[in-house]
Amino acid sequence: MKKYIAEFIGTAVLVIFGCGSAVAANTLVGEIGLTGSPLALTTLLIAFAFGLVIVAMAYSIGNISGCHINPAVSTGMLVSGKMTVNDYIGYLVAQFLGGIVGALILMLMLGGAENGLGQNGWGEASALGINMGQAFLVEVVLTFVFVIAIIGVTSKTENTAVTGLVIGLTLTLVHILGIPFTGTSVNPARSFGPALVMLFAGESTPIAQVWLFIAAPIIGAILAAVVYKALADEK
Repeated sequence: MKKYIAEFIGTAVLVIFGCGSAVAANTLVGEIGLTGSPLALTTLLIAFAFGLVIVAMAYSIGNISGCHINPAVSTGMLVSGKMTVNDYIGYLVAQFLGGIVGALILMLMLGGAENGLGQNGWGEASALGINMGQAFLVEVVLTFVFVIAIIGVTSKTENTAVTGLVIGLTLTLVHILGIPFTGTSVNPARSFGPALVMLFAGESTPIAQVWLFIAAPIIGAILAAVVYKALADEK
């Protein structure tokens, strides 16, 4: 039970700090009217916020649950044979609940959801205005890179001391590319929580689009696990 509680807390913290930083940064950009290099700096700040949350959680709850705090990561671990089906189900329940609670707490902190909750999207919800197919491809690719890095770094015990840093920096990397496209999900729980709470706040677009940010990361994670296993078995 402790590992499920850890996953719940970790996912909630990820949403509060990661999505919260995105809302704060984007709101500031809108009020000041920044463009060009300052706007690019904002993207970097958001990316590092997500990455640093993972680093913090990895070194605090990593020894309890492995700090997946992401259904896509848990899926990759399941396919890799690194966790049982029972644990997988427990992790997913804890992660999705954590994402929802984290989004609710964030909305309370913000005093509402008029500036959004860091939800993901395509079309008008995308900074680049990409279509659904592009968004799906982006999320599959980003999740593939993220999960294969996690499987690789956690497959060697000698990497234990730097595992949290590697995973956090990899998440930062995928956010740097993904933020202008979809806001970067690579995490179904991180997307579902804000989308559901936005629905309660009267905005239906995030929940209507959230299926993509559940399906694409799961597919990307499965591909990562299969590819890594094929490469590792060739040694």
